[in-house]
Amino acid sequence: MVDALERFAPLPLQEDYDNAGLQVGLTEAEVSGALLCLDVTEAVLDEAIEKGCNLIVSHHPLIFHKLSHLTGDDYVQRVVMKAIKHDIVIVSMHTNMDAAFGGVNYRIAAKMGAKVTGTIGRSKEVMDVDGQPVHGSDGVVATFDESMAADDFMVLLKKTFNVECVMANEMLRRPIRTVAICGGAGDFLLPDAVKAGADAFLTGEMHYHQYFGWEQRIQIAVIGHYQSEQFTKEIFRDIIEKNCPGVRCVLSDINTNPILYI
Repeated sequence: MVDALERFAPLPLQEDYDNAGLQVGLTEAEVSGALLCLDVTEAVLDEAIEKGCNLIVSHHPLIFHKLSHLTGDDYVQRVVMKAIKHDIVIVSMHTNMDAAFGGVNYRIAAKMGAKVTGTIGRSKEVMDVDGQPVHGSDGVVATFDESMAADDFMVLLKKTFNVECVMANEMLRRPIRTVAICGGAGDFLLPDAVKAGADAFLTGEMHYHQYFGWEQRIQIAVIGHYQSEQFTKEIFRDIIEKNCPGVRCVLSDINTNPILYI
């Protein structure tokens, strides 16, 4: 089953700083159920135990930095210790799933009702576990069937991604039809979005100073890191159900967004 995920989003697609792939456990075990989530927290691990899932597939890696000891000092250590105790395997598909053809950015476009028509940023080609070439990119450009006003675009984003607010620059005074997309922290792609001629740029995070200087050149729309990647677990489900039809998939019910909007 892990091979199916890595055929779709090979680990070589991940960024140098990332730690995607096997986090905890042995993949030879028979899967009793796969819990699919964005982050692995103690509550998510308890959910897996309660629902009889001995595999957790997450988007964000549990172990992002080197573990120098296992004493239970933080939630990462406690999750690792408890997962080992309960024979639970943890696998993460992070920036490799961001970059993969059909991955996170494609799912964002589909949720908005737009069709991917191009890519932005770096293009990548790597080999999967079978030695077959797989293509990926930093971001994508998607096109709506019909253009819309900037305020209608904001309403669409709020409804689609269930966000309380969208952080934006000055409202664009021309119709929006093409949108450059990068889930998560994607502000580094803003110049590429402008170069591609996109009407809008959608991402999860953006630094303050990045908003300056783009008035009436492109509509910036920032919806939150968690919100932009919340549908990633659906991608995991689709891959597993297609390639491993006997595996029970469970979408996590837990909202792991650490940011509160008060």
